[in-house]
Amino acid sequence: MEGVMMKNDDLYAVAVRKPNHEIEIKKDSYRSVVLRHPVLNLPIVRGVCAFGESLYIGMKTLMFSSEFVLEEEEAEPDRLERAAGKLFGDKSKEVLMGTTLVVSVLIAVAVFMLLPFFLSELLKKVIPSYTLRTLIEGVVRVSIFLLYVWSISRMEDIRRVFMYHGAEHKTINCLEKGDPLTPENVKKHSCLHKRCGTSFLLIVMIISILVFLFIRVDTFWLRFVCRLLLIPVVAGISFEFLRFAGRSDNRIINALSRPGLCLQYLTTREPDLDMIEVAIASVDSIFDWRAYQEAMRNGEIEN
Repeated sequence: MEGVMMKNDDLYAVAVRKPNHEIEIKKDSYRSVVLRHPVLNLPIVRGVCAFGESLYIGMKTLMFSSEFVLEEEEAEPDRLERAAGKLFGDKSKEVLMGTTLVVSVLIAVAVFMLLPFFLSELLKKVIPSYTLRTLIEGVVRVSIFLLYVWSISRMEDIRRVFMYHGAEHKTINCLEKGDPLTPENVKKHSCLHKRCGTSFLLIVMIISILVFLFIRVDTFWLRFVCRLLLIPVVAGISFEFLRFAGRSDNRIINALSRPGLCLQYLTTREPDLDMIEVAIASVDSIFDWRAYQEAMRNGEIEN
């Protein structure tokens, strides 16, 4: 909310544009469980861990940024917030945010994974082919997801979030192209980036079609349970593809990455210079980009 989070190895920072137009920066560190327990660095498993850690760090940075928005609005706590304050004291915000995150994940699983499954099962008498029903299920899943993204992109608050998202991508693209991080330089670069989480979500939708095509069980309840149990597997496979695609310039990989990039036309917007300054401040606080670009120019490291 009114900010950008950047991560570099164990360090991450969130920069927020406060109501008084100053930029507030919070730095923190988080050592991945994959580095602490190398057995979790196996393909697919590390993707599940990365997804969970992204949710955790995202929740913390969202809590930090939301404080400034709430300060500006000076809203009175509602009944739920007052009750949480009495029960959990100083931890009430963390509890509410954690509960919101869990509920959001459950709703997302229900809407984007289980609803298309139930709709496809209703067609069983009309379409006996499991393969065809699974393809229809996948099309319905992707359609719901695209409709959802398009709908929220029309909300004013979300448009600002997407503008900051665009500032994030432009800044990373500028950095990786070797241009100095100034608002004017960053402004020239693209809002699209191959390693974006938006691409990850769309890849999850597509990979799920392929996985469910090959997992065939006879009864309705087994198919239902499989849909739930295979969500981490689908997320792990999607992570591995996105990780590989981000490091590859292969034409086939680029073609497969194109749908995710196209989706970013919905989830990013052209930022203003103030937003770009926030993104640069976030990078600058955790990464010596000048030394990195100098090493690139000297051929000491690859982009």
